[in-house]
Amino acid sequence: MLLSVVLSLVNVKARHGWSDKIFTSLLQVVHDLLPEENTLPKSYYQAKKILCLMGMEYQKIHACPNDCILYRHEFEQMSKCLRCGAPRYKVKDDDDCSSDENSKKGPPAKVLWYLPIIPRFKRLFANGDDAKNLTWHVNGRNSDGMVCHPADCSQWKKIDNLYPDFGKEARNLRLGLASDGMNPYGNLSTQHSL
Repeated sequence: MLLSVVLSLVNVKARHGWSDKIFTSLLQVVHDLLPEENTLPKSYYQAKKILCLMGMEYQKIHACPNDCILYRHEFEQMSKCLRCGAPRYKVKDDDDCSSDENSKKGPPAKVLWYLPIIPRFKRLFANGDDAKNLTWHVNGRNSDGMVCHPADCSQWKKIDNLYPDFGKEARNLRLGLASDGMNPYGNLSTQHSL
């Protein structure tokens, strides 16, 4: 119960861009509203400790404010975007923007929160009920020739034939990509939809 509450609150924090200080204040208020014996963390630091123990770690990666590049690998040491020239870090109005020393001061202009997927898959299989549901396509499905599950489709069978070792493993996971609301041409008046 505690894990799901903390995870829900941290998701709200991330979705709305709350600072750590604001989130800590919220946790203190909620903690004080609950009965005295509650175990809700009183700070963002304590909440992160709970999540990290559960394999819910994350990485913060600096990004160009115009979504051109991520500052990692060969771009890790750069202070400006190669494509658009936007600064990596927020620049105060009173600072001299041309100084390279000043360009590395302050917080990053934009941050991508990367949530590694492998620890999340491991957590899914750690719960017996979830593991049973994740292997249902092999162990519990009724194969009557009707298409009732994606495993009944020709695309699924094609992947099993192309990669037989992957297809034999009951614990294999297949991910779907959803792109609802994506506009490929950048024109909001277009009738094209994905």
